[in-house]
Amino acid sequence: MTSPLSNRLPQAPADPGPLAGVRVVELAGIGPGPFAAMLLADLGADVVRVDRPGAPALGVDPATDLTNRNKRSVLVDLKAPHGAGAVLDLVERADILIEGYRPGVAERLGVGPRECLARNPLLVYGRMTGWGQDGPLAASAGHDIGYIAITGALALTGPADGDPAAPANLLGDYAGGALYLVTGVLAALHHARAHGTGQVVDAAVVDGTAHLSTMLHGLLAAGAWQDRRASNLLDGGAPFYGVYPTADGGHMAVGALEQRFYDTFAALLGLTEDEAALRGDPARWPELRAAVAARFRGRGREEWTAVFAGTDACVAPVLSLAEAPRHPHLAARGTFTEAHGAVQPAPAPRFSATPTALRRPPALPGAHTAEVARDWDTPALTRTEGPADPAPAA
Repeated sequence: MTSPLSNRLPQAPADPGPLAGVRVVELAGIGPGPFAAMLLADLGADVVRVDRPGAPALGVDPATDLTNRNKRSVLVDLKAPHGAGAVLDLVERADILIEGYRPGVAERLGVGPRECLARNPLLVYGRMTGWGQDGPLAASAGHDIGYIAITGALALTGPADGDPAAPANLLGDYAGGALYLVTGVLAALHHARAHGTGQVVDAAVVDGTAHLSTMLHGLLAAGAWQDRRASNLLDGGAPFYGVYPTADGGHMAVGALEQRFYDTFAALLGLTEDEAALRGDPARWPELRAAVAARFRGRGREEWTAVFAGTDACVAPVLSLAEAPRHPHLAARGTFTEAHGAVQPAPAPRFSATPTALRRPPALPGAHTAEVARDWDTPALTRTEGPADPAPAA
């Protein structure tokens, strides 16, 4: 896994991505909203992030916040007398707005859907929250782990005899939240351009995460899924679909579901014919699991990676975030790239006619106020900046 990191991304083509020409206003927040705006920016949209005066919410140096790449930033104090007006000037020229405040906050600041759609009836107003705009918990504080907890998704993680494991914030904030917001605003943008009417998109992490589990609910209804952790084919219940520790403290991921792949896996792992045959008797799966685990404990992760390389055994090493960019396949594809001084995931997906690019480093708060005021013809922007705390040193 020593392949050099590839940098195959085209650098700033004339029309960078399929959303070139789409204008997006992002009201600064944390979590899924900025990630959704980053995805739109990666796809070529002109995303202007409206930052507030003061230090960043999470104390992260803005220069290293990769979710703000490919964006421009203006600094506006929405609580100042002319702050809302400056944002509405941007809205008048925008296609999409994204905000991630608690319900009612945008309205109190004067930039809610009523004010924005009055200025721009074609606007797609995207709202990103954890609980949604209504319901008993709508006004409550929350984070990813709580959102995925009540949808049943968190209960899917972890071993049968242990506790559920928090999957960072990938499952809720980003999969159930940001990706659904992007899907929603792009669908609404298509409708606005076809029918001349904008609308509000209510994207809630709980809704998106629940939607992700649609197939599992179908299996549950059919009696083909047990509603308990690590008891099913795809949740670690099967000994041929799971993760095993190696002799050096690493791990290998096994996904040998189909019989022909399992046969290759069993042979390369060194299972006896009798041990491999235990696959056909779920009552004896604990014996098969023990046999598989014992084999994996006999060698290190790199040794096992070499054993399974180039085969259809469906086995892969479990890599860390720092190791992943050096995997030969990911390096060859340019899945990760080095740009603006940082190794980072490349934009995805890929387009044959409108390739994407990493055009800009993470936007520093207020760095583009004058530039955006000129490009978007919104001179009021330059009169609404509040005093900004200096950005932390890189």
